[in-house]
Amino acid sequence: MTEQEGDPAEPAEPSGQGGCPVVHGPATTAGHHDARLDFSAAMSYGDYLHLDAVLGAQHPLSPDHNEMLFIIQHQTSELWMKLMLHELRAAIAHLAADELHETFKMLARVSRIMEQLVHAWDVLATMTPPEYSAIRPYLADSSGFQSWQYRCIEFSLGNKKAALLQPHAHRPDLLAHVQAAYEAPSLYDEALRLLARRGLPVPASHTQRDWTQPYPESAAVEAAWLVVYRDPRTHWDLYQLGEELTDLEDTFRLWRFRHVTTVERVIGFKRGTGGTSGVGYLRKMLDVVLFPEIWRLRTDL
Repeated sequence: MTEQEGDPAEPAEPSGQGGCPVVHGPATTAGHHDARLDFSAAMSYGDYLHLDAVLGAQHPLSPDHNEMLFIIQHQTSELWMKLMLHELRAAIAHLAADELHETFKMLARVSRIMEQLVHAWDVLATMTPPEYSAIRPYLADSSGFQSWQYRCIEFSLGNKKAALLQPHAHRPDLLAHVQAAYEAPSLYDEALRLLARRGLPVPASHTQRDWTQPYPESAAVEAAWLVVYRDPRTHWDLYQLGEELTDLEDTFRLWRFRHVTTVERVIGFKRGTGGTSGVGYLRKMLDVVLFPEIWRLRTDL
């Protein structure tokens, strides 16, 4: 972990004793555990993280104190989504290559990232309706609905709609990322292709299909998963994959639910800044199921 705070002064070490073996350069000041204090000619913590750029990226448009909360809430969420996409894309690639140990590690991390995003709503929920009303006119038509990273996540998890490419058409560089996620097999598509490679009865309609189309729920796919869940010892890694997918969708549902409740708490049933019906739209998203057969098999098991 990076060190962020100094410690109370302690007696200096005897002269002639070496300091931390990885510290190089000018001698450090006694009383700080040999921590380097002079960064005039070395890379510092802030340099490595480009903190000047990160901490200088908040530009409130209103005079209201609470806009800083709104900006940082969404910027930090975008940073977590950047990491989530990094892990999700790699997980899909490893899954396609039958490298399940790597896949499991990355999917577990994606689920933990989702937990961070769920808890982030607790902070935004401290913004009251009058506080949000003071900054809302300054947001114009900007909305989280337009997040290209979030759209890539949705597409990578299988929730695809061609119309949702349009908000990014004005930025060809960003549209290219969203288009790639739209056209590629989703995480669940690759999971089903893996089941088929293992000899399970996944129909060709679900392993050789148009990846841009919404996923069609299938009784035959459920039957393939049931083979795994009825004999987990024989199919342990596929069983673990099913549970990793369940964990991921579970946390994603929690995120969506907290999104709805936070928005309703802050703006009620007003329309969203991006033009949607706001809470009404978000409630419809609660009904979206990403990996339907993995949930349905629990009833039929």
